[in-house]
Amino acid sequence: MAEQITDTIMMVRPVGFRMNEETAVNNFFQEDLHLKNEEINIQAQKEFDAFVEKLKDAGVNVVVVNDKTELDTPDSIFPNNWVSFHEDGTVVVYPMFAVNRRRERRMEFFEELEKIGFKINEVLDYTSAEEQDVFLEGTGSMILDRANQKAYCSLSPRADEELFIEFCEDMEFTPVIFTANQHVDGKRKPIYHTNVMMCLAEEFAVICLDSIDDSGERKNVLKHLKGDGKEIIKISEKQIHNFAGNMLQVKGKAGKKYLVMSKTAEDSLTSEQKKKITSYCEILSADVNTIETCGGGSTRCMMAEVFLPPS
Repeated sequence: MAEQITDTIMMVRPVGFRMNEETAVNNFFQEDLHLKNEEINIQAQKEFDAFVEKLKDAGVNVVVVNDKTELDTPDSIFPNNWVSFHEDGTVVVYPMFAVNRRRERRMEFFEELEKIGFKINEVLDYTSAEEQDVFLEGTGSMILDRANQKAYCSLSPRADEELFIEFCEDMEFTPVIFTANQHVDGKRKPIYHTNVMMCLAEEFAVICLDSIDDSGERKNVLKHLKGDGKEIIKISEKQIHNFAGNMLQVKGKAGKKYLVMSKTAEDSLTSEQKKKITSYCEILSADVNTIETCGGGSTRCMMAEVFLPPS
């Protein structure tokens, strides 16, 4: 059985982080801080560096790669949207909704991973779908249950159903499809990424079931999760706006497990929710408030899990 969690993650240190005007059209988590872009980037770098140190102190192997100023990629800090790394040595590269995010895809990052001892057998590239305005933004759009070979996807302008099914066929995942919504100006609109309303750990799932308006879809998601033995930890829509769905379970020293989240997310959890989580693993939280506010993504989006085999 494949591993669900890893002790190695790739992270991209930002050089031009700011609120991305191209993604704000359907990422309703983004807010304007009314600061100069230079100040925003400096604060984001401080948050990034402190977060990396916390992960390393816990024994997580963090591979930090650097953004380039000349690329003008304000969201490069969120690499999990354009790439995923798999146990069989496959690297998958994904089509991105925002044009300025497509410049984040840098093959030299793969060379960095090979240099430090990982093996890449194949690159599966779906980026030509952008020509048809079709998108699937990696493990932002999909939650992968690697151990049970299932993929959960909430459809949105950034997650195309046909392309998702094609990915599942190519990578031999069973697709679990639904639509998760949120309240925006009195209307229900699709949540832009599945990973802001759902997190899948080895033994449990953190999920906002109230965001899945269709009862049949909601029952189907629950059937799959419960059938695979996951304890369901429910969160509210208010909590997902505090990034409580944007979490990732990782391994640290001696295989110790952590659920990584932001301080904002941890502060939003009830004592009962925390008790359920800590019965399985420790909580590791970091203050990434600037990154969350301007970027509309949190700690999970900042970590691209590396499952590649050793070379």
